[in-house]
Amino acid sequence: MGEDIYYDPNGDPPADYNILNWHRKTDGSIEIVNVGRYNMRESAGAQLTINMSAIQWITGRGEIPRAVCSESCPPGFRKAAQNGQPACCFDCIPCSGEEISTQTDMSNCFPCSSETWPNFNNTMCIPKIVEYLSYVEPISIVLTFSAILFCFATIGILCLFLINKETAIVKANNRDLTYLLLTSLTISFLCPLLFIGEPRKFTCLFRQGTFGVIFVLSVSSVLAKTIMVVIAFRATKPGNNMRRFLGPQVPALTIFVCVFIQLLICIAWILTCPPFPERNIRIKTGIIVFQCNECSDTLLWSMLGYMAFLACVSFLVAFLARKLPDNFNEAKWITFSMLIFLSVWISFVPAYLSTQGKYMVSVEIFGILSSSAGILVCIFLPKSYIILFRPELNTRGHLLGKGSERRRSQGQILWKILIFRQQCPRFYMIIIIYYMYVMSCLLVPQK
Repeated sequence: MGEDIYYDPNGDPPADYNILNWHRKTDGSIEIVNVGRYNMRESAGAQLTINMSAIQWITGRGEIPRAVCSESCPPGFRKAAQNGQPACCFDCIPCSGEEISTQTDMSNCFPCSSETWPNFNNTMCIPKIVEYLSYVEPISIVLTFSAILFCFATIGILCLFLINKETAIVKANNRDLTYLLLTSLTISFLCPLLFIGEPRKFTCLFRQGTFGVIFVLSVSSVLAKTIMVVIAFRATKPGNNMRRFLGPQVPALTIFVCVFIQLLICIAWILTCPPFPERNIRIKTGIIVFQCNECSDTLLWSMLGYMAFLACVSFLVAFLARKLPDNFNEAKWITFSMLIFLSVWISFVPAYLSTQGKYMVSVEIFGILSSSAGILVCIFLPKSYIILFRPELNTRGHLLGKGSERRRSQGQILWKILIFRQQCPRFYMIIIIYYMYVMSCLLVPQK
């Protein structure tokens, strides 16, 4: 035959195969076509010959089919095996909201750190947005501007009263208490500045206590003014022994006791559970809420509740004083200011509890400004108007009134009592108490 035949060490002849391809014709019949050859006798690299153009693939488009069960899972997905299928068959499951995968065909997703967050396709961790009430936000700008505006307005009214301290309307309304009230309102309008900006250990420690003590100082000054007018008017009646309660001791003691109780609450708060700055990652998804953790809600609401209690007492005393002579009586304006105070803080409770983060801080700042402005406008705006635009009403004769002889007599006695029994260094006493509070806060061990 002229053909060499040999066998390999296993006794097998060399392989020589034709590669056949089934072609389906247009009429549906099958034609077998030789598209290549495999011959072991050929040299290395030439053993396999294929005519690729002659092959008809199952795709029908001349494309080579891919022998895979499932496509690769891109970054941001993980592989999940299909039950009862080979290992190459799997589903691609997107990583959950807090996890990422950085490579192809990863079997597991990995969580980001507490202060990072996956990007939009879960392929890498990016820093979370840090949220707090910064000075550059529109609401902060409005609140800061309002606080500074009211502060300067209060300073202006205080200067107006100091310049006109010898006029009848200033003398008749207890100058010392008036100066103390205006000073405390000035500081109260500055308190919101402790709430705005990045929370720090100092601001978190002092902001609530400072506001609480200063505002109690304001409300107790209003209460002391009303009590003094009530006592002074009752002392004008014949045979009344209320004169022994007149003098600087009653308002000084009233303010001291009211402020001292609030000081005890605030100092107990700072000593037992001091507020601290906190980066809260649980409130909002993908956002770090940078806030002051008040540590003790019980003491916070005790402080606010005590303020509300004093406002209620001031309101009741002012209501009881409604029948006193109008020209000496501030009861109507004090009643309005305490109604505004109570309305603001009653509305504050549900608004405060239903908000979080920087909006919770904004609600409290609004409450501070609104209640302080209510006292300033209701009590001092009418007097400032008379001093500036109606000087003819700023006289002793107008304050004594034109009623009956008995009423004028009462007015003269009341005038003497209010003018000559109001000197007391209580302003300095309250300032010393407040600085004692600040020093006690500074002496707290830093954690």
